[in-house]
Amino acid sequence: MSWFPVLLVTHIVLAVSLLLPSVVLPFLLRRGSDPLSHPVGRILMRLQGSGSLVIGAGLALTGAGLIATLGTQLLTQPWLLIALVIYAANLLVAGFVSRPNLRRLIGLRSDAGAWERRARQQRWIAYGMGAATGVIGFLMMTKPGA
Repeated sequence: MSWFPVLLVTHIVLAVSLLLPSVVLPFLLRRGSDPLSHPVGRILMRLQGSGSLVIGAGLALTGAGLIATLGTQLLTQPWLLIALVIYAANLLVAGFVSRPNLRRLIGLRSDAGAWERRARQQRWIAYGMGAATGVIGFLMMTKPGA
């Protein structure tokens, strides 16, 4: 049995689930609502919290497994290198911009104007992260120049 399909599907699921909370949570937040009251919100908050380290480790392991299965010549493909750079930038935005802002936004209840401004900013960040994820998907599907 070839492990490639299992590794590939697991890798894709882990890669998406690592970014999913930062992309989806801004749209679950509504003024006066608690994202933890929604079942999807609870799952996403758990993924964003302690699940990130486990997911990241699994992602690294499955990525190494894919490279071992397909060979290291894959790392010379420009489309893959571009996709990896975009994914790394997306992770940096998620870790250093989106997640801290979401935590502050959830804790902010007093100033309605500030809450609306931050919520709008978080949604725009999520749009950008979603677009970057779409570009990665496009590169992975089309493999330009391969």
